[in-house]
Amino acid sequence: MQQVEMKDEWLDGFLHDVLETHGYNFVNYARPSLKRRLNRLVTLDRFASLDAFKAKVLGDETYFRHFVEEVTVNVTEMFRDPAFYQLLRKEVLPAIAQAPLIRIWHAGCSTGEEVFSMAILLKEAGLLQRSLLYATDINPAVLEKVRKGIFPLRFMKQYSENYIQSGGTQDFSQYYTAKYDLAKFGEDLVRRMVISPHNLATDRSFNEFQLILCRNVLIYFDKDLQNKALQLFDDSLETGGFLALGTKESLRYSTIAAKYRQLPQRLRIWKKIS
Repeated sequence: MQQVEMKDEWLDGFLHDVLETHGYNFVNYARPSLKRRLNRLVTLDRFASLDAFKAKVLGDETYFRHFVEEVTVNVTEMFRDPAFYQLLRKEVLPAIAQAPLIRIWHAGCSTGEEVFSMAILLKEAGLLQRSLLYATDINPAVLEKVRKGIFPLRFMKQYSENYIQSGGTQDFSQYYTAKYDLAKFGEDLVRRMVISPHNLATDRSFNEFQLILCRNVLIYFDKDLQNKALQLFDDSLETGGFLALGTKESLRYSTIAAKYRQLPQRLRIWKKIS
């Protein structure tokens, strides 16, 4: 189809219909990136009109799952930003190591590469057996990949380099078994994960954590939804716990900023002080 302008009124109605029909709330996602993703989907799947696209999303469960996969952002890698993981190793894990049960929440975990990175850090610190890693995402399809712990073997060279730069001293290949063109990570890592759908726009706090990571998710939300998600994290975090965000995200000007102190390395990790 020829590109049709996606007006805000049409988009508002569509998003509210999605919420009412499927229970998924995209209403407060940042409009420019959301429009780009929807326009791309309409073009790739060759819909004759925006209303034909809307009817398919609302009426076809299989297509709706495809829609969720395309609209949510699933870009991640193991030990992404190695300096960030160095800081977790040196300052954050020792600070939360005294807890009898360490609870860590990866919100918007996508396919789980960062959850496995954390499990490896905990294992090397001798903390994995008394830790639970809660891995949540709005997209059930990506959570299936977390459960399997299987990733393309071609990525392992980059992941291994990231791991070494993050302070890892072991042979990274000991954590996975290579078969054909796939790498399967050990069951000892997966066993400490609690994997579940969770929608930051509509769902509530479900536990109390010592560390919450939500990296490069808030940039796709508008200001109101950012503040709502940050308040949810604050409600879910122990005093003395840590909140980690992405490289372009900040607590500055947020409603919870006064309760947090950023770690001095400026690597987007904040400690809850009150």
